[in-house]
Amino acid sequence: MRPPALRLSALLLFLCLYAAPARSQNATTVTAAPASVEGFNCSVNRTYPCQAYALYRAGFAGVPLNLAAIGDLFAASRFMVAHANNLSTAAAPATGQPLLVPLQCGCPSGSPNSYAPMQYQIASGDTYWIISTTKLQNLTQYQAVERVNPTLVPTNLDVGTMVTFPIFCQCPAAADNATALVTYVMQPGDTYSTIAAAFSVDAQSLVSLNGPEPRTQQFAEILVPLRRQVPGWLPPIVLRNNASATPAAPPPSASPNATVVRNDRNGVVTGLAVGLGVVGALWLLQMLLLACLCRRLRANGRRGDAVLSGDGVEGGVFAKGSSAAAAGGGERFLVSDMSEWLDKYRVFTVEELERGTGGFDDAHLVNGSVYKANIDGLVFAVKKMKWDACEELKILQKVNHSNLVKLEGFCIDSATGDCYLVYEYVENGSLDLWLLDRDHARRLNWRARLHIALDLAHGLQYIHEHTWPRVVHKDMKSSNVLLDARMRAKIANFGLAKTGHNAITTHIVGTQGYIAPEYLADGLVTTKIDVFAYGVVLLELVSGREAADESGEPLWADAEDRVFRGRDERLEARVAAWMDPALAEQTCPLGSVATVVSVARACLHKDPSKRPSMVDVAYTLSKADEHFADYSGESVSVDGSGEIAAR
Repeated sequence: MRPPALRLSALLLFLCLYAAPARSQNATTVTAAPASVEGFNCSVNRTYPCQAYALYRAGFAGVPLNLAAIGDLFAASRFMVAHANNLSTAAAPATGQPLLVPLQCGCPSGSPNSYAPMQYQIASGDTYWIISTTKLQNLTQYQAVERVNPTLVPTNLDVGTMVTFPIFCQCPAAADNATALVTYVMQPGDTYSTIAAAFSVDAQSLVSLNGPEPRTQQFAEILVPLRRQVPGWLPPIVLRNNASATPAAPPPSASPNATVVRNDRNGVVTGLAVGLGVVGALWLLQMLLLACLCRRLRANGRRGDAVLSGDGVEGGVFAKGSSAAAAGGGERFLVSDMSEWLDKYRVFTVEELERGTGGFDDAHLVNGSVYKANIDGLVFAVKKMKWDACEELKILQKVNHSNLVKLEGFCIDSATGDCYLVYEYVENGSLDLWLLDRDHARRLNWRARLHIALDLAHGLQYIHEHTWPRVVHKDMKSSNVLLDARMRAKIANFGLAKTGHNAITTHIVGTQGYIAPEYLADGLVTTKIDVFAYGVVLLELVSGREAADESGEPLWADAEDRVFRGRDERLEARVAAWMDPALAEQTCPLGSVATVVSVARACLHKDPSKRPSMVDVAYTLSKADEHFADYSGESVSVDGSGEIAAR
């Protein structure tokens, strides 16, 4: 695959400085080596996922010189980037300034290489090679991008397509003597000695991690150990450049004379008064929000929802409402995390939300307690809550994926204690409404349903494999799946989600027909309960029926009796008799539908240890989509009038 010819001289100059030549992936018995074209190898001696970092230089390839833009590029918040580099969130990095970008590094099941996934939306003129070598500065290779996006054709990328770019990373082994590993791209003139000095390590540690110093591979990705915890300690390459970061420009003053230097005493006093007034107002706003959240946390703590957790909770035990939590745990969390929420999300006022929803009029009601709001010319979905939203905010601030509904901001009504979460508005509503409405179901063809299944698999794979502690959604169902204008799926409603794995709870919550048997019987919370619920959603996509019928019989039980049982060679015939009549009316490939049913059967295994991971599910469905690509039929998109068009 040859790099495309670029016409703009500026871009050519940039590529000359940063582009990496294509490299062959040679088999070798040496385990310590720079990354191959597909990344660093997974290893049984390392624990995944983990916190890792990439060394990124600010200000190239059109990425704005602000921490928010850099964070968005790597699925991190501005706060996370600022914290890793011991900078103010308002700091503006200088062009070329080296920054540590935090990554959640994982080794997904079935993947031979470890990486941190980065979602990127294709723009006009983009190719895997261009994005890898420019915006991402050779922190990945186009061959690796091709491998993790098996359903996409690299030479035929539509504008707007979401592509996963795997950022090369690695987790430390005990022998590495490191708190974390940094992915570093070798620059012209770099040697192991100069790199070691820039990170305050010895050159031999680079040899141990990467093998002998590469002599012919400029822009090779290598690993550099961090000996101490960031940001309490920073390597010299970052520390010496922090002085070049400048604070963001202050907002203009309301007074045209405020920028004029006055020699008289009255001018000085006035300036001080204005400045202190602004600072005081901002401080008061933050304290009010903090007080409201603390009050809600303490109020809900009295419900006494005790949880025993194997990880993700300090000490293994956390009891809401316990004296220890009330005395300090909750408040400490709020004080440390409030700044992150205020930084990452817009804080709406109650008045804005009331104007945008017509006073929360029923005409704006979308579903349940979610309202459609028009604010400043933008459309949002506002979720009105009568309970504490701290847990949901904690989870939402750490996830960033195209198949998860994006949180835009929040609001707390100090008068009533109500909390409002403000999300992106997803135009076509929930999946269950499409499946149960016969007119809509007829227009939702198999290609579209298969893509919905893939989108959900990618979203669950992200929260299961690439967050730490791992996130369990706990409420995966078709009504929590929203469809955008292109009929691509997004997972919504993290109100019941939990961080941590292998937890036990006595408070069983969920929706009939989706609850995994081990969770219902023993309160066991693992990622496998999401896999089970996902299997039910697959059955809904195939059958067009609800997860439980009027008598309470779950859909999976009916599928077990009428579809799963029997000889495999007769599976397609059983699927044809059971699937949605709306699909039967179309020219629908039974082999593809049978593959999805087989995946559903695996997801619904009564033994959670025998259920597949979402990585395995996504891979299998990707192959099913590839096989379907040659079949007659197209996916769909929906215009503003609700009409569906082939694409």
